Amino acid sequence: MTERVPVGMLPALHAGDHRHAGAYTACNKAEVIWSGRPYFRLLEKLLNGARETVHLQTYIFGNDATGQQVADALIRAAQRGVQVYLLTDGYASQHLNGQLKQRLIAGGVHFRWFEPLFRSRRFYVGRRLHHKVTVVDGRYALVGGINIGDRYNDVPGDPAWLDAALYVEGEVCAGLSAICCKMWNGSYYGRRELPAIVPDGAFFPSLPPGERCSVRVRRNDWVGRKAEIWKSYFHMFSQASKEVIVMCSYFLPGWRFRQQMARAVKRGVKVKVIVTGPSDVMLAKSAERYLYRWMLENGISVFEYANDVLHAKLALRDGRFMTIGSYNVNNFSAYASIELNLDVRNRPLVRAVRQRIETIIDKDCREITEEYCQRSYGVIQKYWQRFAYEIVKVLLYFFTVRLRRKGR
Repeated sequence: MTERVPVGMLPALHAGDHRHAGAYTACNKAEVIWSGRPYFRLLEKLLNGARETVHLQTYIFGNDATGQQVADALIRAAQRGVQVYLLTDGYASQHLNGQLKQRLIAGGVHFRWFEPLFRSRRFYVGRRLHHKVTVVDGRYALVGGINIGDRYNDVPGDPAWLDAALYVEGEVCAGLSAICCKMWNGSYYGRRELPAIVPDGAFFPSLPPGERCSVRVRRNDWVGRKAEIWKSYFHMFSQASKEVIVMCSYFLPGWRFRQQMARAVKRGVKVKVIVTGPSDVMLAKSAERYLYRWMLENGISVFEYANDVLHAKLALRDGRFMTIGSYNVNNFSAYASIELNLDVRNRPLVRAVRQRIETIIDKDCREITEEYCQRSYGVIQKYWQRFAYEIVKVLLYFFTVRLRRKGR
């Protein structure tokens, strides 16, 4: 990690300051962290080392051993005088029991729900806080698809779901701090009292060119008029010259997205899609399998991860570009939930991730072919997959049709 400096040496950044939003910053270090013990060891290390502020915002904060472990680390930080802000989704984390919540608050953690059910002043159907981000001291951050819970950790007899996050140190963390402040101030439960200033993170030792990693923040929030992650995916396919790899847990792309994929293949781009085999949402899985035939007909290679549930959300282009975060390739992420990704331009990092994915494909995946579909899915299953696809389309419409964008 970079050397810490006194907070007084850092220029101030107001929560509404977006100097780092949308543009690449070069003075960063980055590393992909996979789910399980490595991720939660790093998260606990960051929380234990925090000196000024911690923002942790997540879709799910589990009431289980992992949730208790992270809660303990948050409380320890708060009791050292660190300002700790925990924002969780009011639907997905609603089972967080009162005892754990009260223990967090009693321990000095600032706690809020994002749009709690039946208690929000401006509830939008389907709009959930789906991003997963932790920012420590405005200098260190984790952004990915990993929630706080045993499913994403390695617990005895039950290995973690396959997921990933990007660990970053450097300039980009200032923009992430600003986003966390804005989300906290915009939460609809409790008073708006977040301090107006957070550490900027702009004071960093200069990095040798070989160690620099260009990173930018990308957000999706239809209500907030943000569609940056969707654009990153769209441009990734239009700019690809050799290869695109997509690893996604709930892969149900809309028509425009599928057209971009098909055009890329026609230009000679090799497109691979890695999805989960086992799934926690079987209706969505059946709908996803309905699209296998379309992908195969359009020259797209499809692989199912067979070990356990695949929950990762990332994509690579030509060994030089990667986007990673909470965004699933489906209309729910595009038009309803609040998502956060980081785009990365760094050949060594992207190539290392590509090598890891190729190993996963070789060891833990089965390739989906026309012969496999004919052998595995009978007439009844094919009809069910079509029916599931139509049902999911209706559900996606229901959860997004009532959303109204700000400013209109």
